[in-house]
Amino acid sequence: MLYWVLKHIFLGPLMKLWCRPKIEGRKYVPESGAAILVSNHLAVADSFFMPLKMSRRVTFLAKREYFTGRGLKGALKRYFFSGIGQVPIDRSSGAAAQAALDTGVRLLREGRLLGVYPEGTRSPDGRLYKGKTGVARMALEANVPVIPIAMIGTDRANPIGSTIWRPFRIRVRVGKPLDFSRYEGLAGDRFVERSITDEIMYALMELSGQEYVDVYAAKAKDDLETQGRVITKRADPSDRQEADRLPETKAG
Repeated sequence: MLYWVLKHIFLGPLMKLWCRPKIEGRKYVPESGAAILVSNHLAVADSFFMPLKMSRRVTFLAKREYFTGRGLKGALKRYFFSGIGQVPIDRSSGAAAQAALDTGVRLLREGRLLGVYPEGTRSPDGRLYKGKTGVARMALEANVPVIPIAMIGTDRANPIGSTIWRPFRIRVRVGKPLDFSRYEGLAGDRFVERSITDEIMYALMELSGQEYVDVYAAKAKDDLETQGRVITKRADPSDRQEADRLPETKAG
């Protein structure tokens, strides 16, 4: 109930007025049935604008910290994130990561649209980073299509560290569904899951126009913090340079 109230009455109209979001390729999102919506991750705003432009509800797996705050502030935060379709997961250990994947598969088997950021965290500099293979595992175990989505402009509207969004035009670009049914029964095969993930990241790179970096985003963030650099530069899609290694165009 809260999801639809926020989307259509309170937050949604304000977001449309402020950032004038536009969607391309919405026809590729199924009107019924399960699918994984994979997206690049530039800003917190991604989790608001992507579902805003979908006709169906999108469920995201969100870090547990969003739901564990204390007092009135914690309760309001928990109520809000639950209301916008986020499900808490623990990412602190290998066992917790497996539990998160199991939760994702369960949601998919319920016929839901599951939103996933394969990079695992926001890009520190606007480039596209190496994808984690959990998305491939869920796609294989639930036997569902993967739909690539490029968020464009959210880093301009909601730069890292900002609390107030800026009035910048946002685009949500949806690509053709990726079918990995040819690998049915191969969930758990690391080579297959890496190949699938690389194919997904290649599709995101093509849709978003981002430069691809064959390093995990979390490591890139740690390296930047270690070097004491301030993360302010945003990559310009029109000035993309070829990376040392690009993700595979086709799994297998």
